[in-house]
Amino acid sequence: MDADWLPFHPAPSVPVFKAPAGAVDAHCHVFGPADQFPFAPQRKYTPCDASKDQLWHLRDHLGLSRNVIVQATCHGNDNRALVDALDAANGRARGVASVAEDVTDDELNELNRAGVRGVRFNFVRRLVDTQPHDVLRRIAERVAPLAWHIVIYFEAADLPDIHDLITSLPTRVVIDHMGRPDVSRPVEGPEFSAFVRLMRDNANIWSKVSCPERLSNVGPHGYEDVLPFSSLLVREFSDRVLWGTDWPHPNMKTHMPDDGKLLDLIPQIAPTQSLQRALLIDNPMRLYWPEEKSF
Repeated sequence: MDADWLPFHPAPSVPVFKAPAGAVDAHCHVFGPADQFPFAPQRKYTPCDASKDQLWHLRDHLGLSRNVIVQATCHGNDNRALVDALDAANGRARGVASVAEDVTDDELNELNRAGVRGVRFNFVRRLVDTQPHDVLRRIAERVAPLAWHIVIYFEAADLPDIHDLITSLPTRVVIDHMGRPDVSRPVEGPEFSAFVRLMRDNANIWSKVSCPERLSNVGPHGYEDVLPFSSLLVREFSDRVLWGTDWPHPNMKTHMPDDGKLLDLIPQIAPTQSLQRALLIDNPMRLYWPEEKSF
């Protein structure tokens, strides 16, 4: 792994907050193991191994029930590690893949069979080389008949450049980590207000209220400067928000978060049982397990 890579927390705390039965970690990853699933030659970072079995152990340790595994950029468009994890999950995991424009129908159908329900577009330049917007639109058109959605990862300053792409996509759209706002600026300021307006004007757009450890300037474990942003989204868009650990927390440079402490932030951003159930169960189930009507 990279010399400055921070491995995931070896012994996260048991959370004080008891998640409701059926809660979903809607944003996490698997890395390798590299000797079985090699990392992509064009990757921009080399992580530690973070296996599916270690992810299942964390799920159970935190008192969660299911996972949504997002394809890691270090694996590029090779989704074999993702599919391997989904095949081993006994229906308790779904996936978000990464594909190229030349992906075949057979490949898409195989990903769908394994439990993939979305494709991720990444605009964070330090992580990937971005593709032209017309290519991304064509990919979205290919996956729309499968009832998949598009996950988009970008930084707040890039929203004006990709706004028209986001609003033109023919699927549901899930924004990673609230569009990475600058939390040193006011929550009611023009930058985050533009993101709120994007969600308010487009009922197909959802947001993950995850990764305070990436956004905070004050640091662990309270991440108090991030909570007003995530609280606002949970309050205003309670039926279109998701939460996840982001385990194993790739490319963290300042510290490695305690996943138990991250879960303990849930009551601060979703203070009622109904909001907690929407965030942790109803919304992810509707998006990733719609065939299960019991939620």
